[in-house]
Amino acid sequence: MIEFRNVTKLYDSSAMALDRLNIKIEKAEFIFIVGASGSGKSTLLKLITKEEEPTSGKIIVNNVNLTQMKKRDIPYLRRTIGLVFQDFRLIEKMTVFENVAFAMNIMGAGSRSISKRVPYVLNLVGLEGMARRRPSELSGGEKQRVGLARALVNNPGMILADEPTGNIDPAMSYEIVDLLGKINKCGTTILMVTHDISIVKQFPFRVVEISEGKVVGDTQNRSDDLWL
Repeated sequence: MIEFRNVTKLYDSSAMALDRLNIKIEKAEFIFIVGASGSGKSTLLKLITKEEEPTSGKIIVNNVNLTQMKKRDIPYLRRTIGLVFQDFRLIEKMTVFENVAFAMNIMGAGSRSISKRVPYVLNLVGLEGMARRRPSELSGGEKQRVGLARALVNNPGMILADEPTGNIDPAMSYEIVDLLGKINKCGTTILMVTHDISIVKQFPFRVVEISEGKVVGDTQNRSDDLWL
C-alpha cells in the first residue's frame, strides 16, 4: 500500500528530515513509527498526505507515484486517508456530532448519509449518547475518540495517527490504541507515530524505528495470540 524508495527530505534550512529512507507497508498492516523528537517521524506522515514534497526519491501509495501526482488529484488521495492528531483539532463551537459530520460535509455527503453514518461511528468508538456535547465538556480521551470518529467517518483505507496518545493518560492511551487495533483487524491500514515505548510494548504490531531520518530498526513485537 505504501512504499518509500530512497526518500530524502531537506527543509529550507538544509536540515535533513529523511535521509534515503526505505520502507514498505502492506495493506492492512498496523505499524508503530518510533524515534526521538526530530528523527523524521512526522515528516514521513506529511509526505504520504503530500503536505510536504520529497527532495528526492519515490513515494508509492496505492500503486500511485506521489512524486508525479498532479495537484488536482491530491484531494482524491486525501479522501482515502484518515488523520488523528495529538492536539485533537476539534472545532470548539461545534458539537461532537457536528465535528464528525464536518468531515463528511467537506466530501460532499448528503444529510441522509450523515444522519446514518455519524451515530454509527460514534457508537463504534464508544461515544454513544455524547453527540450533543461540545469539546469543552469532554475529557482528553473522549476528545481523541471524537478525533478517531472523524478519521473513520469517510471509511478510509488507512489511518495516520500522529502522537494520538500524547495528551491523554496511560489508561486511556491503551484504550485508544486498542481501538485502533480493532479497526485494523477490519482491514484498515494504521500508521501510528509515537515516542511512548511503554504503549508500543503492549501490542503485537510491527515497530519501525527512525533515527536521523533513517530506518534503524524494523521488528514485529509479539504474536497476535498474546494480545489480550
